[in-house]
Amino acid sequence: MSVLSGLSGPADLRDLDEDELSRLAAEIRELLITSVASNGGHLGPNLGVVELGIAIHRVFESPADRVVWDTGHQAYVHKMLTGRAGQFGALRTEGGLSGYPSRAESEHDWVENSHASTSLSYADGMAKANHLLGKPDHVVAVIGDGALTGGMAWEALNNIAADKDRRLVVIVNDNGRSYTPTVGGLANRLTDIRTNPRYEPALNAIKDRLTHTRFGGAKAYEALHAIKKGVKDALAPQGMFEDLGLKYIGPVDGHDRETLEHALSQAKRFGGPVLVHVLTTKGQGYDIAVANENDQMHQANPFDRETGEAVNVAPAGWTSVFRDEIVRIADERPDVVGITAAMLYPVGLDAFADKFPDRVFDVGIAEQHAVTSAAGLAMGGLHPVVAVYATFINRAFDQVLLDVALHKCGVTFVLDRAGVTGDDGASHNGMWDMSLLQIVPGLRLAAPRDGSQLRELLREAVDVDDAPTVVRFAKGAVSENLPAIERVGTYDVLSRDAAQDVLVVAVGVFGHMGIEVADLLRAAGHGVTVVDPRWVKPVDPALAALAGHFDLVVTLEDNGRQGGVGAAYTQAVRDAGIDTPIQVHGVAQEFLDHAKRNVILGRLGLTAEAVAGDTLAALARNTPAG
Repeated sequence: MSVLSGLSGPADLRDLDEDELSRLAAEIRELLITSVASNGGHLGPNLGVVELGIAIHRVFESPADRVVWDTGHQAYVHKMLTGRAGQFGALRTEGGLSGYPSRAESEHDWVENSHASTSLSYADGMAKANHLLGKPDHVVAVIGDGALTGGMAWEALNNIAADKDRRLVVIVNDNGRSYTPTVGGLANRLTDIRTNPRYEPALNAIKDRLTHTRFGGAKAYEALHAIKKGVKDALAPQGMFEDLGLKYIGPVDGHDRETLEHALSQAKRFGGPVLVHVLTTKGQGYDIAVANENDQMHQANPFDRETGEAVNVAPAGWTSVFRDEIVRIADERPDVVGITAAMLYPVGLDAFADKFPDRVFDVGIAEQHAVTSAAGLAMGGLHPVVAVYATFINRAFDQVLLDVALHKCGVTFVLDRAGVTGDDGASHNGMWDMSLLQIVPGLRLAAPRDGSQLRELLREAVDVDDAPTVVRFAKGAVSENLPAIERVGTYDVLSRDAAQDVLVVAVGVFGHMGIEVADLLRAAGHGVTVVDPRWVKPVDPALAALAGHFDLVVTLEDNGRQGGVGAAYTQAVRDAGIDTPIQVHGVAQEFLDHAKRNVILGRLGLTAEAVAGDTLAALARNTPAG
């Protein structure tokens, strides 16, 4: 019987001997590789925290001691150790384990945030609550060096350090990377440790002292502090943390479980906020992942474990179209610059950065700063293109509104992974952007239906220099080109019948669905016109007026129904004095469980068959009885 399969929960870890713990680490890595090779998921981050996860759950008593994982993509090990190892065959599949912590799955999962730099704020609040309620429990926050580039993390540290009595342990999982190598001043300071030739002797000295230290509390910290001072000139990151008033332990070898347990035990006994600096290697134990230069298999599609190669080569995606076109634009426009928030490769700015390294800025996991910095670039005479996932623009809405739009700055936002994305769960669906951005004065929003339109609309967007523009597109394979039969104003006519029963306004990737809906309605004897707005904000007055020629209007969008394109179009039609009935089809305003995109869309009624059925029912209701 394997060690891992014999665990019912983290308490069982404390009964294991050294041989069993070594076997456990090996079994966890094997299950990680096997599961992600089959279903896809975050491999590199989890391989890097195997020993750390074991140490945390041997030293602390979850769930009484609350463990919060920043971002959550490295919590697979935590899931295995809290009784879910047997479910990993269904990782990231409908009805199976989520790829992030999930409160519905386990009492050991406190936060299912999956957005970076938030763990310390959650932990700060939890520790305050424990203190006020007189609870002796600890809160443990695990945050990566990449997430420390986010402003929220430092706002939280400022508060954490101010209260000396709260039992809060911050573990900095320092692997030098977010998706790609971490950037910025903090990263440079931490890199000094990993590259300093005196690092190994210093680490051994700390390990030796920890091994022989049998007393706890403040005296234990003083022993560690003495070692740290002895190597301060060589290893100096503790200064920035101690200046805040945080106790600092480290650096600690994140793949030496025994040393980790000693360090965490000392931090636990201290009784106040302590920061433990742990050095890990992303992909540890799987050479193919460690050697992957792009992202060390941060997030992998199903792959052959012997080679690391993807099982199926994905067709050209939306991101690749953007990647190619932005380089062409940059060749022609020396004023165009790029900004990314620690996601150079995922959002497709890597080719731009390779060709023009001085014109692409990776600001770290700091979307708010990225947007306001873009405003400054625009004020300075450049045209910035800010590329982020659609779900992450939510974090910088205030900056889009008041730092960019208020100042009429020519900034283009490119939103990747827009709409329902599926496997990564509720927080990664890009279903909020077109609703949030509708209320931003002056902002112009485009939703291309295919690769050709993405190229065209991106060029139109960067030509605007007096207002923010947005181009949003979906995750995965790019849609087959869908040519228009006519352009009227800013919108395209995709299909038209002489009879004017139904007008289908199909937004972005739902253009193909609009054609399918039209075919089904025609088969039922109705005349249909299908249009693609292209620019969904502002609503083209000609498109609003068009509604007056039809018996029924149907809108389709890969976005939340409330406040989205359909709602804005309905308002524009009513403002034009037109009372044609309008059916708005979009994503239900709810947090969606992880599943394949097509499964979720089917569940939401966002299929051609479902929409056509609803439309026929509406036409029947609106037809006077003969």
